[in-house]
Amino acid sequence: MFIRLLATVAALALLSGPALAADPVRSVQKVLASKGYKAAVASLSDTHDQTVADLITLTEIPAPPFKEAERGRAYLARLQAAGLTDVETDAEGNVMGIRRGTAHVDGGPVVVFAAHLDTVFPEGTDVRVRREGTRLMAPGVGDDTRSLATLLAYLRAMEAGKIRTKADILFVGNVGEEGAGDLRGVRFLFNKGKYAGRIKAFISMDGADPRFVVNQGVGSKRYHIAFHGPGGHSYGAYGMVNPMAALGRTVTDLYAITTPTAPKTTYAASVVGGGTSVNAIPHDVFLEVDLRSESAVELARLDRQLNEIMANAVAQENKARSTRFGPVTYEARVIGERPTGRTDEATAIVQLTQAASRALGFETSFEASSTDSNVPMSLGIPAVTIGSGGLAGRAHALDEWVDVEKPGSLKGMQVGLLSLLTLAGAE
Repeated sequence: MFIRLLATVAALALLSGPALAADPVRSVQKVLASKGYKAAVASLSDTHDQTVADLITLTEIPAPPFKEAERGRAYLARLQAAGLTDVETDAEGNVMGIRRGTAHVDGGPVVVFAAHLDTVFPEGTDVRVRREGTRLMAPGVGDDTRSLATLLAYLRAMEAGKIRTKADILFVGNVGEEGAGDLRGVRFLFNKGKYAGRIKAFISMDGADPRFVVNQGVGSKRYHIAFHGPGGHSYGAYGMVNPMAALGRTVTDLYAITTPTAPKTTYAASVVGGGTSVNAIPHDVFLEVDLRSESAVELARLDRQLNEIMANAVAQENKARSTRFGPVTYEARVIGERPTGRTDEATAIVQLTQAASRALGFETSFEASSTDSNVPMSLGIPAVTIGSGGLAGRAHALDEWVDVEKPGSLKGMQVGLLSLLTLAGAE
């Protein structure tokens, strides 16, 4: 067992260092030329209809934020059918299973390949799939259900090619990537789950375009800001403080901020609500704000500016109008916070992913985005997010679509498979 443990550690040692011990192009080409890989690609083609069927079935199982359980059960059954071991649903709702490597050691290190179960669409959204030629249309069909189906296709392909890897691979369908989910699935996986401390590399599959390698995590902080006041009749209480005015000043002053373009830093006042009637000064109104940056320093700076703006807006309103029946106050509640992070371009996982993409004819670009990879990046664990292949569009819209045209889809799908096999040490 000790010898196997050493072999596992050696196989994964590349993943944590800043430089490669071997030529990534050569490593990728070796896998690309192997009989096992060629058989796996043939399987992707032969089982393409099954992949499309999985995509349609999973898309039509609603998975709104915090209600992914039904889709999770369906995905768990498919992981079991694929022959994985230790298939389970964890306490947060993530479903997962292990494909054991030849250097497997109980409790040893793992490589993770994940896609998220949840969609942005609320309960009650019609998620039935419409098909027009090779185009499938439905809310959530691309983000991120196509990736879930692609992971299943990889499992079938690896079995067909009789491919073994040195490292254990943990396949995960995780919860909570979108919106208010706030990356809760991967946070649990890395901090509290049974594999915490054992994950040595992480690939998230999200989106479609195989040219993009996301190696930088865009951090974010989101607020629900409630403004309160005494309220009153719009005519009879005229001249009293109005929380709506403080809200308006907050938005106006926020949009007077100039943020840097590099590192890219953004803000958005995105949701407003409250009030009683058109003829009443409101008691309560609220505003939701999204702050983002590629830099933790710039995000913190923008956060401080927003908090100063809120305090000043309330103070100015209380100064401008009567507080005889009470002042305007506010409460700012954090409703989401994602860490920033970065996997250096010289790191093995980035180099191998780029080499795999180029070997298949794609010119890659390194991107910054907010994905499940933010969490491992923030912890210093090598991580990237890549696309599932093929064409897609209108993500987060009711007319979201993916194109399942076979040749284009298969070419893009190979990027993830080749990256995974090289990373995990295909034999």
